[in-house]
Amino acid sequence: MDLAGKLFKGDRTVWIIFMLLCLVSLIEVYSATSTLVYKNTHFWMPIVRHATFLLMGIASVILLHNIPSKYYSAFNLLLLFPVSIIMLLITPYIGENINESHRFLSIMGVSFQPSEFGKLACILFVAFMLSKQEHMKPYRIFWIVWSGVGITCYLIFPENFSTAFLLFVVCFLMMVVGRAPWKGMVGLVVSLILLLALVVTLIHHAPEFTSKFLPERITTWVERIEDHFRDKGENKYIINDDNYQVVHAKIAIARGGVLGKFPGRSVQRDFLPQAYSDFIYAIIIEEMGLVLGGFGVLMLYVFLMFRVAIIARRCDKLFPKYLTLGCGLLIVIQAFINMAVAVNLIPVTGQPLPLISRGGTSTMLTCFYFGIILSVSRFGAGMGDENEMDEEGVEAENAEVPAVVATGITIDESTVGIREVDGDETDK
Repeated sequence: MDLAGKLFKGDRTVWIIFMLLCLVSLIEVYSATSTLVYKNTHFWMPIVRHATFLLMGIASVILLHNIPSKYYSAFNLLLLFPVSIIMLLITPYIGENINESHRFLSIMGVSFQPSEFGKLACILFVAFMLSKQEHMKPYRIFWIVWSGVGITCYLIFPENFSTAFLLFVVCFLMMVVGRAPWKGMVGLVVSLILLLALVVTLIHHAPEFTSKFLPERITTWVERIEDHFRDKGENKYIINDDNYQVVHAKIAIARGGVLGKFPGRSVQRDFLPQAYSDFIYAIIIEEMGLVLGGFGVLMLYVFLMFRVAIIARRCDKLFPKYLTLGCGLLIVIQAFINMAVAVNLIPVTGQPLPLISRGGTSTMLTCFYFGIILSVSRFGAGMGDENEMDEEGVEAENAEVPAVVATGITIDESTVGIREVDGDETDK
């Protein structure tokens, strides 16, 4: 217990949620990677790879939650934010082409998604600027924030619309919590709605212009949204290339029922191409049921958001307050998007379930968010170190006793006074 108390500091509830999500991830990724097992000569390779990333992530959480949150702003402004912008700039040109998009960058044989680092850098940037409200005018902060967020989202948007949209929503909510000028926020929303209407109009009435000057992914996304809300009539029961993943996700949820088929007994994992990533929530429900799998996993993210709100409320300084809110919102909103896709509430987006879906960069960056939240809970909110503080207090009290005796002064508890005594009385 002493070793665990020294290693795992900060908010205990966040640690429990983190460990439970890691446990669910190991069980479900092991079950859902059946299609990958056939492609590897080593039977354990998919789960070993995922477990390795989780172990590295746990180590990073332990490291990050021992670093005071005040150092993150300097690290971001001097290194992370400019480097992430540079990586996002070069990725469309030298990045790996996977599924007709350049989302991965390979350096010395290691592939990663620069957009994940861009999300973290942007959250840190917004939190830092919001913490300067006492020293800068609100509208100046507003324009600086949206300049940085706009550049980041613009660079992510052509290759990964859902990630850019997710980042924009999280930063927008951070600005709302940070009491940004409401006129500027309303103007921003209206401008984006008009821009979206213009793009949709061009796609339908000027396809030649769209194909020349707009990214191809925009057309794909508009078609996905329209197809999702279109009434298919009797054709909705026909499985084709357009609805293949969605229909099999529905079948997985229906087969799971209330109690599930037990981990390892999923059938739809062999039909869903992204059963271990985008649609892992459907596999969780199939194997663990609606109660334990569906509702239980959902409530883990809800409890996480509650704890993040409590941590932010206890912070005295603005930077850790907005930082932990941004990290928590990013994890929880991304989780809700993944779950909504699995149950066919929104179009397919490609967002993984944080910390549960199989992945490399996404798993590590989610662990970074947890490490930052725990760092804020420890150094910004003063949570989780109560035992350590009690021990220090006891040691301080014990250290004062010999000092009092050495000066020949004693405390008379009956009169709550201080009187001098002779050396003989002290010896007695």
